Amino acid sequence: MFSEKKDRKIMEPSVSQNRINEGTHLQGDIVSTGFFRIDGTVEGSISKPSKVVLGKTGVIKGKLVCEDADIEGRFEGNLNVTGTLSLKSSAHIEGEVVAGKLAVEPGAVFNATCSMQGSKIKSVPELTMTEASKTEALKSKNHLFDRSQRLQKTKAEQTN
Repeated sequence: MFSEKKDRKIMEPSVSQNRINEGTHLQGDIVSTGFFRIDGTVEGSISKPSKVVLGKTGVIKGKLVCEDADIEGRFEGNLNVTGTLSLKSSAHIEGEVVAGKLAVEPGAVFNATCSMQGSKIKSVPELTMTEASKTEALKSKNHLFDRSQRLQKTKAEQTN
């Protein structure tokens, strides 16, 4: 009658939050699945956290790979965010950025090369037509703003 609750892999910020406080300086690589709040300095790479919040006093120099990021501090290096990257007005970004979505508040400094995930243009498959039939089809199209066609139409109407 009642179904069992399914295990969810959604992490609550209060359950698995990692915090690097102001005045702390870390060097090296960090791998985690939890949330991160960084108000200190990290030199190295941070991989796979679900969300990273870089506070106003926070600094990251290196590489960051995460799902979502809210940045108020300074970031230098490679930033790869699969979800939403939010840059607050106090943010300062330099380096390379790949993001799913990007939100930038006025005042943020964004000196980076940026590419959006999923931005590849999807091409429509071409119809199987010969070059001669394509040219003929283009010639036969009537376009309202084509002057030569309008003049021909006016002359044909006058002769009738």
